[in-house]
Amino acid sequence: MNQSVIQVEHISKLYGSFQAVRDLAFEVYKGEIFAMLGPNGAGKSTTIRMILDILKPDTGTIRVLGGKLDEAIKNRIGYLPEERGLYRGVPVIEVMTYLGQLKGLSTADARKRSMTYLEQLDLAAFARKKVSDLSKGMQQKVQFAVTMLHDPELIIIDEPFSGLDPVNTLVIEDLIKQFRAKGGAVVMSTHQMYQVEYLADRLLMINRGQQALYGKVDEVRSRYALPAVIVEGQGDWASLPGVERVEAENDGRGTLLFLAAHTQPDHVLEQIARREDIHVRRFELAVPRLNDIFIQVVEQGRMGA
Repeated sequence: MNQSVIQVEHISKLYGSFQAVRDLAFEVYKGEIFAMLGPNGAGKSTTIRMILDILKPDTGTIRVLGGKLDEAIKNRIGYLPEERGLYRGVPVIEVMTYLGQLKGLSTADARKRSMTYLEQLDLAAFARKKVSDLSKGMQQKVQFAVTMLHDPELIIIDEPFSGLDPVNTLVIEDLIKQFRAKGGAVVMSTHQMYQVEYLADRLLMINRGQQALYGKVDEVRSRYALPAVIVEGQGDWASLPGVERVEAENDGRGTLLFLAAHTQPDHVLEQIARREDIHVRRFELAVPRLNDIFIQVVEQGRMGA
């Protein structure tokens, strides 16, 4: 049975007459990466702030790590806000040590852990440099290290890959996956859909303050699957039994075979295997990318408003 680290039960939040969050309910489990998605202004940041007790919900309840958030539970959480905040005129190692102390670490332990992370992030040579001397990407890596410094059980990270080049993105991705492998829970708010597909176990999409999508990433994508398969190769695809029409895939690499009602993909694959005049290099279900689903859901929300 999955162990909940966050339980959100029917929370709502009003700013004057504006409904920022409406009757939102979800859970986050130990040992998973949970992605929180939504267009700008959808209610993601408000939801995160309510989880962290920065804001109070007008209705509903939130439990974090087994209880209502207090100072002891806060010290078991790491938070990387979208609005970064490091003391720019102070050496990196001193900033990290100080912030580690605020989370309950001794000075010696905070400094030791800080140097370990700086070495892992290829920043050891910058330990004595002022934060202002670091590039935006370097500062982002330092801030991520601070989020992890006190060995939290739960991390909440808002746009964690902002400002990172592809190499450093991989470094942070690896740290996140290592954290999950040790049983940590990750809540990740991001607009990078391909990283959600690659990293996340489950997702919640908020649109206009309400739940629009919720569940395992693969299952959410499967719900939007077309009645079609994608193939690459050579042959007369339209001549296959059960294929109603043929279209080029958007990226131009493959071909979409739209299937007649009650025609199963494995039936089409069997037909291909029997045909000597058809050669296939790729055969897969036509499951859309999360980016396409995101756009579709947001557009439907606008039409229904």
